[in-house]
Amino acid sequence: MTGAQTAEPLLRVRDLSVAFRAENGTHQPAVRRVSFDVPAGSTVALVGESGSGKSVSALAVLGLLPHNAQVDAQSRVVFAGRELLGLAAAEMRALRGREISMVFQEPMSSLNPVFTIGFQLVESLTRHLGLSRRAARARAIERLDEVGMPEPHARIDAYPHELSGGQQQRVMIAMAIACEPALLIADEPTTALDVTVQKQILELIAALQRRRHMAVLFITHDLRLVGEIADRVVVMRDGEVREQGVARELFAAPQDAYTRALLACRPPLRSRPSRLPVIDDFLATGDGPPFRDSRNAGLSPADRARERGRGLRGDETIILEARHLTKSYYRRAGLFGKHESRVVRDASFRLSRGKTLGIVGESGSGKTTIALMLMRLQAASGGVVLFEGRDLLSRRDRDLALKRRIQIVFQNPYASLNPRFTAGEILIEPMQLHAIGANAAERKALALAMLARVGLPRDSFFKYPHEFSGGQRQRIAIARCLTMRPDVLICDESVSALDVSVQAQLLNLLQDLQDEYGMSYIFISHDLAVVRYMADEVMVMNAGEVVEIADSDTLYAQPRHPYTRKLLASMPRDPQGAGA
Repeated sequence: MTGAQTAEPLLRVRDLSVAFRAENGTHQPAVRRVSFDVPAGSTVALVGESGSGKSVSALAVLGLLPHNAQVDAQSRVVFAGRELLGLAAAEMRALRGREISMVFQEPMSSLNPVFTIGFQLVESLTRHLGLSRRAARARAIERLDEVGMPEPHARIDAYPHELSGGQQQRVMIAMAIACEPALLIADEPTTALDVTVQKQILELIAALQRRRHMAVLFITHDLRLVGEIADRVVVMRDGEVREQGVARELFAAPQDAYTRALLACRPPLRSRPSRLPVIDDFLATGDGPPFRDSRNAGLSPADRARERGRGLRGDETIILEARHLTKSYYRRAGLFGKHESRVVRDASFRLSRGKTLGIVGESGSGKTTIALMLMRLQAASGGVVLFEGRDLLSRRDRDLALKRRIQIVFQNPYASLNPRFTAGEILIEPMQLHAIGANAAERKALALAMLARVGLPRDSFFKYPHEFSGGQRQRIAIARCLTMRPDVLICDESVSALDVSVQAQLLNLLQDLQDEYGMSYIFISHDLAVVRYMADEVMVMNAGEVVEIADSDTLYAQPRHPYTRKLLASMPRDPQGAGA
């Protein structure tokens, strides 16, 4: 889209500096002299990793910084000719939602779970526009229809938990545009969403922006998304602006090494490099490795796979095989009846020793349910799972030796680590349970060695989960699995919400560990670029059914099933022109 450039931008941020006051009285800078403009009717993207200051800058615009935040006296935030910093609280409340609205990253933490979405939409309309509840309800239905909510007349009375993630995000957007603001701030609105839903949300924001001539400040850590929506890009790191400019020009010739690193750390769509570059590769020299691994250039898919030692030859040993796996849930229907809902239907697949099977599909397709059945965290309704020729599902739950050999890394490292345990205790507990190590000293030594193996310093052993970043917590979760020396590691969306640089480090780590220990992976993700980089074979699921299984390069180059083609078409294009 083409934003309207005006002499005086709608939003002007100048020399914004924010620091947070700690309990000991010290101040930790979060944003340093940040300056950028958002012209009326245009889309500006704030891009950077977690901790770069993107969200802090947006919250400063809205006056939503926490009580311990201090804004430098030289900072200026001017909206439509009006200085916002220092504005009275009542004036800021009148401004928020009416002239500037925000869509937050996680809708379930932003929507009140005890009120219907209609109640929450109507509240905003009555407060800001003074509409009657009847008129506000009619307007709310119109807004839900505008953002593509199916059956808006019925869904307006639904509670947030009754909606899918994509529908919840549509509700958040409907609330944000309800009062027709001049500026919409979208803070990571598509993170962890399926590629098809992600594409729908991006197209929705773009369509609303054009139709309403609304300015958009789009916050993300993924530069590939920026190429879909932005007119201008502002790249931030460690609270500072590293580079900014017209999106097309910045992608064509990025000047800053950090911008080049962000572009290169994502797995490419048209090739499978032997290793992903990371941020430090670029910042150490100011230039870094080339954007694309050229060692495989010009080779056929089969030759590339052989060059890298990836792909399937056809004579691999099968370590795990699922046959006609099914899972059904039941709910009451009438007085004596029950209704069956089948979430996995007749799924059959094989996993080769030392190889990776990628599983892709939208939310609700049955990917995670299959993982939980393989781990026996959910009982299968039917089918057989053979692990080295033995029926996994029929064995007793007390067979700890078998449980040790199949491990899982869950999507959310914040929820999967015990907050009361140190990292050392988290690693040692399963070793004690499975009698790994002769004594406490040996188990501690094994835990320290595994922390070092996943790139964490020795003092991490004594720290608690809240003292680590998301990427570091995921490393601890991986290390915990590795203490079991598993034969099969299931990764369930384990890198989906991480920054691109942390994601690249973890993907490289998983590749190294597979090469070293000969583990087999089941890699579940909605990110098709990541799956292509990791997987030797890809299984596509839709509505509980396996619709296609093929070698990774073959599936991406020549997808047979219409649903697979739909998923691939939904992938964001590479801003440097290497699209799928």
